[in-house]
Amino acid sequence: PAEPTLVLRLKFLNDTERLARVRPGDTVGALKRTYFPGQEQQVRLIYQGQLLRDDAQSLAGLHLGHLSVLHCHLSPPSVAPTAPGTPGPRSPAPAALGVGSLALPLFVLLLALLWYLQLQHRHVFTATATTCLAGLTLLVTFVAFAMYRR
Repeated sequence: PAEPTLVLRLKFLNDTERLARVRPGDTVGALKRTYFPGQEQQVRLIYQGQLLRDDAQSLAGLHLGHLSVLHCHLSPPSVAPTAPGTPGPRSPAPAALGVGSLALPLFVLLLALLWYLQLQHRHVFTATATTCLAGLTLLVTFVAFAMYRR
């Protein structure tokens, strides 16, 4: 007699589902090879909250029933390091400039303008204003070094 087939529901993180026809004697690794060819190393299967690590484990050993749900997580493929001098994969396009990325350069520009005005028109700036400007400059300097320190 032919081995009965099971239909499993493969559920992904984005709530899409895919049906898989398997035999109870099939292994977790065979399921991955059949339904995720070339992505066996990136796919993680989870059944009843347990990560199915052993690719040699049979599906019958998991006591899967008809229409049981296997949660699937596909991780992005790892990039192999390239040798120096060889062109690697293209880097992603830089993110669009936002207000947050422009705030610090604008503060620095504003401080430079205020210092220029302070030096050119000393009679307008009181001692308190000059002290506040020095303190603000010090604060922006610390923030700049904290943001861009690597």
